[in-house]
Amino acid sequence: MYRGDISLDRLNREDSGTVNCFSAGTSLPTVSFRPQAVRGTPGAGDLPGQIDYRLARNAVVKEFRRGRLSRLDVCDAHPELLRAATGAASPTTEICPICEGGPVVHVSYAFGSRLAPGGQSFRGTRELERVLRRATPVSCYVVEVCPACGWNHLARTYVAARRRRAAAERRGGGSQG
Repeated sequence: MYRGDISLDRLNREDSGTVNCFSAGTSLPTVSFRPQAVRGTPGAGDLPGQIDYRLARNAVVKEFRRGRLSRLDVCDAHPELLRAATGAASPTTEICPICEGGPVVHVSYAFGSRLAPGGQSFRGTRELERVLRRATPVSCYVVEVCPACGWNHLARTYVAARRRRAAAERRGGGSQG
């Protein structure tokens, strides 16, 4: 049995009646708690992955359908977000979970050190590449918006950076010929 208040002396004594796990000759592996020690985490220079907020979205929709949230609580899109949803958004085939009147759109924003303080909206990878030409790695946010009722929810976030040609060649094993 292990207790947190037992001293190391007591564990090392042979007559204590406990298993002597700290005796000479027994070596336990060291465990690192740094983020780099976990398999699958990004290494130095790599970008972190994408964070999806689908579970949080489904919880809000479920609470709305149960009647615990009103339509005013969930359909509260900012006027600028609604403007971007009508002009600078990517269409989807998914129907709005609140009004069920039409499809939702995805509005994407990039925030970075050399971009405007309010971020920059972009549509698609071609426009994102244009944004990345001017900036260092940027934080990207994709917001699901229904232009009809004002439903909005953060869909996912990720970090994007310009791909360097030399790094791409190293990963691909160089030129083939």
